[in-house]
Amino acid sequence: MTGFGDFANIDIEQLMRRGDQQIEEMRRFESVMSGLVGRAQDEDRLVTVEYAGAGLRELELHPKAMRLSSGELAEKIKETIRAAAEDMQRQVEEASEEVFGKENDPMKLLKEPDAAMDKVREAEGIYGRTFDDVMAELDRIRRRLGSD
Repeated sequence: MTGFGDFANIDIEQLMRRGDQQIEEMRRFESVMSGLVGRAQDEDRLVTVEYAGAGLRELELHPKAMRLSSGELAEKIKETIRAAAEDMQRQVEEASEEVFGKENDPMKLLKEPDAAMDKVREAEGIYGRTFDDVMAELDRIRRRLGSD
């Protein structure tokens, strides 16, 4: 198959295997994500928080917390929720790297927008070359069919 450029060299079997692998990775990641819970406790152990994918899951206040002013208690609760959410985020990043690997970790792309744009540009270039190759081959076929 000459004239198809890079398009003729595509290994469909490999492409299908990679697609299946990506689906399996997503399933594994989803399964791991469902079990992740961020936890935090303030330094005085008055506020304990659990934070999961759906948001705040558990909030426990030690009876001594009621001795704080409403402003102090509110601040402790907000700080502890923030810490639990950060713990959850850390776990998500670790799970993502574990499931997808360092090179293909989608969380890495979220943190590094320039790297994400490089991937987009690379894909765009490959798509453009493949499209040009296909269109050129279709044009050659059209001319051959027209000359017969």
